[in-house]
Amino acid sequence: MDLSDGQRIDWLRLIRTEGVGPRTFRQLINRFGGAAPALEALPHLTRLKGRPVTPPSRAQAEDEIAALTRLGGRLVASGDAAYPALLRATDAAPPLMAVRGDALILARPAVAIVGSRNASAAGGAFTERLARDLGEAGLVIVSGLARGIDARAHKASLATGTVAVMAGGQDRIYPANHAALAEAIVEAGGAVLAEMPMGWEPRGRDFPRRNRIISGLAYGSVVVEAARRSGSLITARYALEQNREVFAVPGSPLDPRAEGTNDLIRQGATLVAEAEHVLDVLGPIIARGPDPDAAPARRRLDLAEQGDFWEELDLDGGAPSNPAEPPLPEVTPLDERGRVVALLGPGPVSTDELARAAELGVRTVQTILLELELDGRIERQGSGMVALVRR
Repeated sequence: MDLSDGQRIDWLRLIRTEGVGPRTFRQLINRFGGAAPALEALPHLTRLKGRPVTPPSRAQAEDEIAALTRLGGRLVASGDAAYPALLRATDAAPPLMAVRGDALILARPAVAIVGSRNASAAGGAFTERLARDLGEAGLVIVSGLARGIDARAHKASLATGTVAVMAGGQDRIYPANHAALAEAIVEAGGAVLAEMPMGWEPRGRDFPRRNRIISGLAYGSVVVEAARRSGSLITARYALEQNREVFAVPGSPLDPRAEGTNDLIRQGATLVAEAEHVLDVLGPIIARGPDPDAAPARRRLDLAEQGDFWEELDLDGGAPSNPAEPPLPEVTPLDERGRVVALLGPGPVSTDELARAAELGVRTVQTILLELELDGRIERQGSGMVALVRR
């Protein structure tokens, strides 16, 4: 049963209170029997601990809902029928999510595709093929609206269904130049989700928060390209914690962008070279329906422990400190040569694919490749393919 308007406002006030994250939210609801009595008790409770916390006012919550409505969005609560069942089953499910687009897509089976922001042209081309094939097989593609692999996955699945999860508020898309992509997702019948409030500029810690939603929405997560310290490995970590499948696309051992994915495979992730490798594993799981307690087939992955990404109230202690965190720096666009070099790797790629990925004319790319060849940076292979020379 969906929340009433009054309950939704109370939920929003509670989750927007300083120090109240998903864990504390659940504790307060369970302890006091609902958001309204929790809001009433919270100032007194925290004052007794010596560090009082005041929830936002009802007017502030109404203003946030109005701003989201003007943007064409609405709040979906974990108590609503529209809330995705797989995400609801996770430990740190967000109590409220701001949704733009068609919320019905959240009820369809989904797979996450994530990877490097500085993706190679070959990795991007494979991502498009994989996302398109999985979409045509009936799966919704979930990703994080980032540059590189995420953007390629979204674009390739616009026609079949895609969901983007943002680190900031619905009106603070990052990177800013993906605002058009977010609108395209909404217009195509997909959805854009945000846990954070309107006006929230994403910080570094917000991206791991976003990643656990990406993995939580999906039956499994596919990592296409990832260095050893890539944020995509955080998504894989959350997928394991949520009892979901982890897949990885192999890459050249000479390419740093493949170190993380190759490690995942070595540790037991399912190797993916085509969509059927994902469908063979997920097909029977999807047919059985969501079962949050069922362990996936492979559990040997050894990934670094992730910290707690919320400064939550300690109900038995006191209110948390909440140190300011600087906003993310703006991404400086690369020049034309830099864009082409960033897309090259040890794996061969065609000039046409480079031009498409770099959003440059073929002649411009050919000129840049000639310069790189004269510098000894690339080698030409058969059928017009080129690859970066690793020294």
